Amino acid sequence: MPTSEPIDILLRQNRWATRNLLESCEALPSEQFHQRFEIGPGSLHDTITHILAAMRGWGDMLAGRDQRPRLEGEQRTPQDLLDLLDEISDDLEASAKAHPMDEMVSGSRGGKSYTFARGGVLTHVTTHGMHHRAQCLNMLRKLGVDPLPPCAVVEWILMADPLDGKSSTAP
Repeated sequence: MPTSEPIDILLRQNRWATRNLLESCEALPSEQFHQRFEIGPGSLHDTITHILAAMRGWGDMLAGRDQRPRLEGEQRTPQDLLDLLDEISDDLEASAKAHPMDEMVSGSRGGKSYTFARGGVLTHVTTHGMHHRAQCLNMLRKLGVDPLPPCAVVEWILMADPLDGKSSTAP
């Protein structure tokens, strides 16, 4: 049966789309993975690292723990980032399921305190990832990658969300 809970859809699609993007990047030479563009954080590496850093930072808030050091600034391979994706996604999903979506969470950034509903945090972190994955698709397009990896929610629904125990292989 297809997934129908919006938060479950957002979390699962977020992991799937980021994985597809990283798997596309594995075929690129390192120079292209780090090539600078005038978009987003500037390279595929830096943009994907930023996506994962945001997931981890907001996940820390949802888990009620201190913010861990940012991920940006260290060079990683696509495989290193895939490994981090699984760890960070598992943590984010566990934190999402541990409490009601309308429960409030608090954290601070830049010396200012914030309070948000958990559902709002999860919606933000997944749509934030979607925004930056679109930037990555544009970078891949400029590098001549064809076909581009599937990343849209509807592609996830058609390709990865179980329907009567089966998944389609094409959008």
